[in-house]
Amino acid sequence: MGFVAESNQGANGGAKLGFKSLVRRKRVDSIHSRSSDSGHHQLAKELSILHLIAIGVGSTIGAGVYILVGTVAREHSGPALAFSFLIAGIAAALSAFCYAELASRCPSAGSAYHYSYICVGEGLAWIIGWALILEYTIGGSAVARGISPNLALLFGGPDSLPPFLARYTVPALGIVVDPCAAILVFVVTALLCVGIKESTFVQSVVTIANIFAMIFVILAGGYLGFKSGWTGYKLSSGYFPYGVDGMLAGASTVFFSYIGFDSVASTAEEVKNPQRDLPLGIGAALSICCMLYMLVSAVIVGLVPYYAMDPDTPISSAFASHGIQWAAYIITIGAVTALCSTLMGSLLPQPRILMAMARDGLLPSFFSEVNPRTQVPVKSTILTGLIAATLAFSMDVEQLAGMVSVGTLLAFTMVAISVLILRYVPPDEVPLPSSFQDAIDSVSLRYSNIISTHETDVEVSTGQSGVSGEKNTPKGEISANYPLIAKVAAEAIFSEKKRRKIAGWMIMLNCVGALILTYSASNIGLPSYFRLTLCGIGGLLLLFSLAVLTSIEQDDARHNFGHTGGFICPWVPLLPILSILINTYLLLNLGADTWMRVSVWLVIGVFVYVFYGRTHSSLQHAVYVPASHVDEIYQSSAESLPSE
Repeated sequence: MGFVAESNQGANGGAKLGFKSLVRRKRVDSIHSRSSDSGHHQLAKELSILHLIAIGVGSTIGAGVYILVGTVAREHSGPALAFSFLIAGIAAALSAFCYAELASRCPSAGSAYHYSYICVGEGLAWIIGWALILEYTIGGSAVARGISPNLALLFGGPDSLPPFLARYTVPALGIVVDPCAAILVFVVTALLCVGIKESTFVQSVVTIANIFAMIFVILAGGYLGFKSGWTGYKLSSGYFPYGVDGMLAGASTVFFSYIGFDSVASTAEEVKNPQRDLPLGIGAALSICCMLYMLVSAVIVGLVPYYAMDPDTPISSAFASHGIQWAAYIITIGAVTALCSTLMGSLLPQPRILMAMARDGLLPSFFSEVNPRTQVPVKSTILTGLIAATLAFSMDVEQLAGMVSVGTLLAFTMVAISVLILRYVPPDEVPLPSSFQDAIDSVSLRYSNIISTHETDVEVSTGQSGVSGEKNTPKGEISANYPLIAKVAAEAIFSEKKRRKIAGWMIMLNCVGALILTYSASNIGLPSYFRLTLCGIGGLLLLFSLAVLTSIEQDDARHNFGHTGGFICPWVPLLPILSILINTYLLLNLGADTWMRVSVWLVIGVFVYVFYGRTHSSLQHAVYVPASHVDEIYQSSAESLPSE
């Protein structure tokens, strides 16, 4: 049956076990695993599709859009800015489709970390989880520090905040502290500790206020545009002053304004109907964001020529140029509410990532404790808030903001790879606790006896058919069929193993091809001949792996993998491969400084995993059994329990 136990085998097997720990995979949460965890408090199932849309839109639409439109229009897209947002939205939708399928199949806390652990392995899952911790910590701190300057504008100017909220410099340390940012982080942390339904309600209210501000920009700006004749579109340079390349460069810049919808997936365990609501929530949130981005950008570039836009306050200055200075207050309110909503969206997922990693034993159990009254991981939430508040108070984290994108893009890439694995080579073995060893041995013995009996029947009946008379002919004819059946079954098993092996190699080849192609396309400093050669090799590897994956059948086990009946990602393998290609390209273009900072964090994570996570993993002593026998093993275990 191929049952494999994860156990210590001495020094000689240390290296082998070390590698096995990197690739061991956990199983999708099921009714059995849920019942075995009944002693632990679960998260509250309180969220509906409207809550998910509020979380997705609130986490995605930050204050950046109020600034980004000016910078991108001036430097890249020109009047074609709306098309840049559309292309970026389509690129983000590729990842959203992958998230939607995995979230509905594996609706547990942990998001991309959880999916990677199930489909890829413990090592890469740890890297993704560790990178997401950095993303949400730095992201929340950066957002918090951006709120106080916008609040000051509402009070009349940069220095108009009350003294206890205003920024000031500490000469002895040479740092600028921001009490307002720290206080806001503490307020949001307290709100998140109250309960998921209450915090989501507040986030919904704040998000609606932001959307109303954007609708004001669209309607009032549209009125001014029709009144003035849309002067921004009547330029001699045309609609594409920087060409199609400029529009695509703008799309790669504004792509990061769509980051945030993945926060919806982190709340999967708290959704009432995850198979239906998670895909709809992710899709609706992304669609709303894309529509608002496109409409705002289309209006603003029509009011003012792109080259005359203020890069710092493009929307306010566009309205001021038409004599509506008071619009700046509404736009500032929109920016403040957007930042507050994004702050909540940044602090919400991290405690759930920590909780998921602690449940799997990779972090101390302190992080997995759920408050029995609020049904929220309060301890993890408070710790997250303390760290984010400290950073927001004492550090200018703008220089570290690029590190936020690394965690997100790594997660997007791994989710797309997980979809390919799920479809072509889903896990055919799942881990069970060593406490089930007796039931596993019983089922294993049962199948061994069945196989031995069949082999004996084939041998005996074949021999009898040669010496017996007509009396034994029917039995001999029936028994003679056993070798043929066994041969067909063996050929089917061999063919399936061959298909899985080919699919696995093609998925790996696709990742290598994407890396080579994007690296050579991004490094314009390479010699042209060498660069074109690398591009050709990477492109050929991508096309070859795509062609092979398209031609072979997907695994039948995908129909029963995880929780069925939910969303199915379309156009596989093309869609996940495009997602991998786009995310890899964006990762390689984040800059050397960003990667150096991230590398330090990842190296720290490797040490934490090696010295703690690997040895405390819940899979350390797990027994891997064929997925098709799991229910039978649970039934055998239940039957062996003494009746009360």
